[in-house]
Amino acid sequence: MGAEGMMEGRLVFTYGTLKRGFSNHGLLQDMVRTGDAAFVGAARTAARLPLVCGPYRVPFLLNLPGAGERVSGELYTVSPRALARMDELEGTRKGHYERLPISVVVVDGDGDQEVDAEAYYAHRSYAGELWSRNDETGYKLYSEKEAKGYVKRADRPQDITFLDQIRIFLASPQT
Repeated sequence: MGAEGMMEGRLVFTYGTLKRGFSNHGLLQDMVRTGDAAFVGAARTAARLPLVCGPYRVPFLLNLPGAGERVSGELYTVSPRALARMDELEGTRKGHYERLPISVVVVDGDGDQEVDAEAYYAHRSYAGELWSRNDETGYKLYSEKEAKGYVKRADRPQDITFLDQIRIFLASPQT
């Protein structure tokens, strides 16, 4: 199963911009270079969960088991130092996301294996509204198609918080 045995650490399931080929993957690449992270393999959620896009096409996994789809992503082993950097990126102290347990299936040529990991979910304070705002329809995969229109953090308005940007998105009419 990939690099799982190569380092001590926590398993983290990535489903959005931290995946290979997306804008925030550079953080994981840096952590791999310093020995703070290792790619384990392709994975998908064991349970159906909603994956939706919010403001600026930012992906959010919602902790609403049974709704949505089995979401595909990537699994990494990360050190405590790497986990702290990921928590900072995901705004866990600001109420953007929360890191919670998740069961994922590692898709391996030797057969699928279910493992316990952690993932960054949309914060519970707005997750239900985000699901409603997306007409209770989600994605199986955050791909280039879903990411079309994604706005990098540096290119977003800097005079309001991301949480306020989420609130504005939720309050705005759908187009």
